[in-house]
Amino acid sequence: MESANPVLTRLPDTARDEHQLLGAVGARAMSVDDVVPRTGALLVLTGIVGATAWMAVPAGWAGVAALGSALAGLVLALVISVRRITNPVLIGGYAVLQGILLGVASRGFEAVYPGIVVQAVVGTFAVFLGMSLLYGLRVLRATPRFTRLVVGALLGVVVLGLVNLAIYLIAGRQILVVYSTGSRVGWLPYVFALVCITVGALTFILDLDLIERSVQAGLPTRYAWYCAFGLLVGLVFLYWQLLRLISYVRR
Repeated sequence: MESANPVLTRLPDTARDEHQLLGAVGARAMSVDDVVPRTGALLVLTGIVGATAWMAVPAGWAGVAALGSALAGLVLALVISVRRITNPVLIGGYAVLQGILLGVASRGFEAVYPGIVVQAVVGTFAVFLGMSLLYGLRVLRATPRFTRLVVGALLGVVVLGLVNLAIYLIAGRQILVVYSTGSRVGWLPYVFALVCITVGALTFILDLDLIERSVQAGLPTRYAWYCAFGLLVGLVFLYWQLLRLISYVRR
């Protein structure tokens, strides 16, 4: 069966091309053990940059740093995803941009809601471990129908989030997402946050399936960076949704 995920759909063609290269240069195929340390390295890089931004970026520049890194990170993520870039420098650049965004924004939330960052981080990794367990037990599988549903839902929440941000920047209205830490929260932001968390959690099934298929297809080791990038994107996305939901609950 063919997947609705374009990356997964093109894996057979990619594998054929890469197998010829593997034979020519004598490189080895990737394994799951290649993905784990690269994912860890990206998380460490994101954390170090985040801690540095937390301490070093002046409060007056926090908004500019957050918006600039968010937009640049979004563009870079789209380029890496569409072109299936495996360059660790570019992927590391994405981790740096996310670290800046995480650092300055998390500092603002922590100042209003002490302990919220630790809560969001613990929740993020707890969800990831839970989804990994469900995938490992074959409770959830990336079937074509499941993939279409998750990819469609993810595109939907991203588009709605960008529209909501544009409305906020232009008209100052907060509909689906409440950006200010002191504003009142209605029922709609709660629902949207829960939907985003659910979608973010389900994307890990696609990421784990991509890793498994890449290993089975015998792709080169450098594709482990691309798989690690996918996991980082999912973890950062989920962290934001949990951070926002916890801030709603604690108001």
